[in-house]
Parts: sequence; C-alpha cells; structure tokens
Amino acid sequence: MTVAQRERAALVTTMRGVGPEQPTLCGDWTTRDLAAHLVIRERRLDAAPGIMVPKFAGYTQRVQDQVAAENDWNVLLDQIASGPPLLSPFKVLDPFVNVAEMFIHHEDVRRAKDGWEPRLLDAETAASVAKQVGLMSRMTMRKTPARVSLNTPDGKNLATVGSGAAVTVTGDPGELLMFISGRDQALVTFTGDDAAVSAVRDGERGL
Repeated sequence: MTVAQRERAALVTTMRGVGPEQPTLCGDWTTRDLAAHLVIRERRLDAAPGIMVPKFAGYTQRVQDQVAAENDWNVLLDQIASGPPLLSPFKVLDPFVNVAEMFIHHEDVRRAKDGWEPRLLDAETAASVAKQVGLMSRMTMRKTPARVSLNTPDGKNLATVGSGAAVTVTGDPGELLMFISGRDQALVTFTGDDAAVSAVRDGERGL
C-alpha cells in the first residue's frame, strides 16, 4: 500500500470508531460533513472546483449537504475506503495528491477529541509528509507576515517562505503539515522576535 492508501484506511477506521456526528477541526463540520466532502472531491467532479474556488463554493456546499443527508454513514465510508473511482483523475494522482488530504483530515478527526496524542509515524510516512510540507507551504503560507523557516527538531529545513523578520517554526513533519494547513492543534515551537512570532502564529494559514 502507498502512504496515501494507508492514511485513507486509517482515516476510515477512525471515522467508523467515532461515528457520524462527532466534531472535527474543520470549522463546524461533523464527521458526516467531512465524509461527504471527501466523497464529492473524488466522485462529483462537477462540484469539486468549489472546494478551492470561492466563486463555485455555494454549489459545492449544496452538493455536499445533499450527499451528507441522502447517504447512509457506512455507504459514505465505504466510498471513501474504496478510493477514487476508475474515471476520476484522482485514480492516477492518488499517491501524489492524497497524502496530505488523508493525513490532515485523519488528524482533523483525531485531534477534535480531548486528550489526543500525536501519532508516531513510520519512516516512509514521515518522509512523505515532510515532502508535502515543502510542496504546500508556498500556497498555504503565502500571506505569512514574516520569513518563516519550517524545521524539524533535528534541524532539517523543510521549507522557507515569506519575507520580513525571521521566525523558525519547529516540529515533526506531521505537526508542521498541520500547522501550515491552518490547524492550531499542532505541536510546534516558535523562535524569533515576539511580535513576528505572534503575527505568524495568529496569521492566515491554509488554502
């Protein structure tokens, strides 16, 4: 199995365990809403553009609400578990575009519960997630008000983005990925000028 496939399977297992009405880190979405989002992303290409393009967001939300309301919870999870359908572009792109998607949303479910603990990632998953930090940070941190270095605890730099006062954000690859995607539930530390650190911590992150 690829990293994306393993993260998909882990996400589905966690969602089955918590049920359809549990909170997530995705705003006011429940796990059912999140499941519907994942389904339309891969199976409703007419509605998928609104996930990224505000102009089409209203239509995407209507489709997502409809999918969430009209489908049994286990049906939604089975559709996610089976992966992208044959004619979906995600079928070929799955190993490349779904590592971050599945990892982040798995953590969105896990970290919405009190007492969560970070997972210990195997070497392959950690390396794949670290690559996603480098790929995504220039998009998710494009409005950062400082020059931000994203470093692992052993000093490896995964990306440097922005301009201005220098701030270093340190954490394991999974924690850095959660941070750059806009999640506050990320175990990272900050080094730099107090004002710059506050601006980075409180600034806009994510797609």
